[in-house]
Amino acid sequence: MLKVEKRGRVAVVTLNRPEIRNAFDEALIAELKRAMRALDADDGVRAVVLAGAGPAFCAGADLNWMRRMAGYSYEQNFADAEALAEMLQTIDRMRKPTIARVHGAAFAGGVGLVAACDIAIGAPEAKFCLSEAKLGLSPATISPYVVRAMGERMARRYFLSAEVFDADEAYRIGLLQARVPAQDLDTAIEALTGHLSAGGPAALAKIKDLIRAVTSGAVDATLVKDTARRIAEIRVSAEGREGIAAFLEKRKPAWTLGGDA
Repeated sequence: MLKVEKRGRVAVVTLNRPEIRNAFDEALIAELKRAMRALDADDGVRAVVLAGAGPAFCAGADLNWMRRMAGYSYEQNFADAEALAEMLQTIDRMRKPTIARVHGAAFAGGVGLVAACDIAIGAPEAKFCLSEAKLGLSPATISPYVVRAMGERMARRYFLSAEVFDADEAYRIGLLQARVPAQDLDTAIEALTGHLSAGGPAALAKIKDLIRAVTSGAVDATLVKDTARRIAEIRVSAEGREGIAAFLEKRKPAWTLGGDA
């Protein structure tokens, strides 16, 4: 499910479920958390690139995982959501610089992965969507990173509308820091990791800590638990269960005009 390669002083972590557009479940979440922690502790690694195999970066949640979640209790949903929140925090808190290599779809939790990385470079064909509202859910666990990346005003629009937007818009609002042709993504990232590798490892770690210290809204343990609580509550609500059921059954949810639930 996950491929980790070391290319000199750069580690490339690839979500490797191309048949389902790299959608994640509890197993991939745990594996990604372990891999990132191991790489952060590896003195031979100076930067980490997060990529997706196949036609997409990450389509968000695996449908089979969503089916299991639909039957979870509040307590099970909280534990499940907390694991996702902790994985995102692990990426965010890494001492090493992290780069998201974005191509194809980055939806829902996939946007969270992009936002949790220090730098995001995408192909012009990349598409983004914070789709949770249309499922009767909330982007709670990814919200600290996405709001930080695109700002409160744009988060209000895209969290609430759940509309798809393209790489140009992602660049304009700050979710991406660069757009390059798909065939040039690796060359651009190689150039960037060259700059990152030239910095002192301790200095880079201290700079990342400095940025967290001088900006508001630290993603601490209290916030991680709060976001997990919020998504667990909405998952077990009547509307949340209806939204997930409608999505899995490929029908409109009951709250939409003409909904047939």
